[in-house]
Amino acid sequence: TEGVWVHSRPMDPQKAFGSNVRRIRKARGHSQEKLGEIAGLHRTYIGSIERGEQNVSLQNIVAIAIALRVPVSDLVAGLPEDPVTTPAPTTRQDESDK
Repeated sequence: TEGVWVHSRPMDPQKAFGSNVRRIRKARGHSQEKLGEIAGLHRTYIGSIERGEQNVSLQNIVAIAIALRVPVSDLVAGLPEDPVTTPAPTTRQDESDK
């Protein structure tokens, strides 16, 4: 039996986004509280974004980019550029796991 091929994600996009926010925030010398103040978001929300716990809305991504004075593309760096054409690694799953 050939089995079923299951695609796995190459990375967690929320964690990659959060890591970018943290790196850029620190490079700018801002605390989470200061970034939140500038972006109009709560400091605990900024912390949860940086830990990869939030699926951030486009509106908040833009607010964070403006607050950090960077293009949105800097915040999403490291994510697959085109998920349709970028092949994901695959793992084989047995028929019995279906």
